[in-house]
Amino acid sequence: MKKGTQTAVPETTGSHSEARRKYDPEQTKRNILDVATQEFSAMGLTGARVDAIAERTNTTKRMLYYYFGSKEGLYSAVLDKVYGDIRELEQDLQISALDPMDGMRKLVEFTFDYHDKHRDFVRLVTIENIHGAKYVEQVKSFKNRNATVIHTIEDLLARGAADKTFRTDIDPIDLHLLISSLCFHRVGNRHTFGTAFGRDPSHPRLRARHRAMIVDAVLRFVRP
Repeated sequence: MKKGTQTAVPETTGSHSEARRKYDPEQTKRNILDVATQEFSAMGLTGARVDAIAERTNTTKRMLYYYFGSKEGLYSAVLDKVYGDIRELEQDLQISALDPMDGMRKLVEFTFDYHDKHRDFVRLVTIENIHGAKYVEQVKSFKNRNATVIHTIEDLLARGAADKTFRTDIDPIDLHLLISSLCFHRVGNRHTFGTAFGRDPSHPRLRARHRAMIVDAVLRFVRP
């Protein structure tokens, strides 16, 4: 056997062994979800292509189906992830350690900033509403995961009512609706709003003014 052949075999074998050692299934799933988030938010469920997601993640359609079952299963997993991301970051704010007014301000500012920065999240929520929440309702953890923000608001309202800085007649889900609506609209409806009025509400030059306006609106609403 030639010397060159003898040295080539262990190098190839070692390379495959190293690749197997470096393979991380959880990281692969995270990469797929990140790319799928972009694909579904840009193209919707119907227009998104599993082949495109597989190509961009250097994997195969078969591998995607192995992890998520189907295109719809991958889409549901993306919805679970994007809702989970915002809920986890809300909990990281540690709002319960702040006085009610500061806590409410921080929650509104966070919600504004998150919607402003995460346009994919806004688009995915819009897309899933078109589907009548058909896919997100199949995510078992969805309701419990989203209950955390209501618990946060309930605690803020209770503490604010106790020290007389907040009204006592506010429903926490109604307040969440108010905050989400104000933050969501300027991003989700920016194209139609801009066409109607000649002003893109999500334009960077308006950001600080709108942020302050929404915070002020919510704080005025909760005061006695």
